[in-house]
Amino acid sequence: MRQPTVVFDFDGTLALGHGPVIAYARHVADTLGDRRLVDDAIDALALVDAGDAAFLDGYDAVRRLALARGAGAGELEDAYQASRAQLGTAAAPVVAPPGLGAFLAALRRDARLVLATNAPATGAAAALEQLGAAEHLVERHYAIGKPAGLAAVVGAHLARGPVLSVGDIWDYDLAPAAALGAATALVGPAATRTDLMPDLRGATLADLYDDIRSWAASAARGLTAPSLDRKA
Repeated sequence: MRQPTVVFDFDGTLALGHGPVIAYARHVADTLGDRRLVDDAIDALALVDAGDAAFLDGYDAVRRLALARGAGAGELEDAYQASRAQLGTAAAPVVAPPGLGAFLAALRRDARLVLATNAPATGAAAALEQLGAAEHLVERHYAIGKPAGLAAVVGAHLARGPVLSVGDIWDYDLAPAAALGAATALVGPAATRTDLMPDLRGATLADLYDDIRSWAASAARGLTAPSLDRKA
């Protein structure tokens, strides 16, 4: 039986808020002894929120700020891992898109729900429970090395039916899927960019709940190439 799959990114898609990025900035700042880095990171996050394409996301912004201050790769990795250990706590809070649990519960009737992220597993299990997503995900893939790692996940599921990939970074979360013939949904600040052509776009995942449910229902019924009207 043909069964569709929806592949979700984690940070910026299922988990919203700048808490984890600011925690990362704090750990880097502590390592470098430069508290100004946190303030600069918050300023950079405002640019990310405004859709500025200078940074891939908040983590990229912090990384660049830190490198400009002489941080080494090992120091950045240690700071990142320390911040992920705090994921979902008061030190690195995250929130779900409104109604996420109910949306996933309905969606799983028609589709396999898969998590595919570059983030490590550290702190993720508790955060997914907190967000209301844990019980609905049939697979969880961590530290997959996007973009190539996403292509492997999507390719495996395309062998079983249609795939929709959902995320907030085009080059990592969607482009590899689109290249394989999967449908794509772009969320977050990058969704306003007119140079990117996802099948669906929205400010947050919540804006696309109805469209994603419709796609999954059509695909589950065995319709050929479930249609998605591109949303500019």
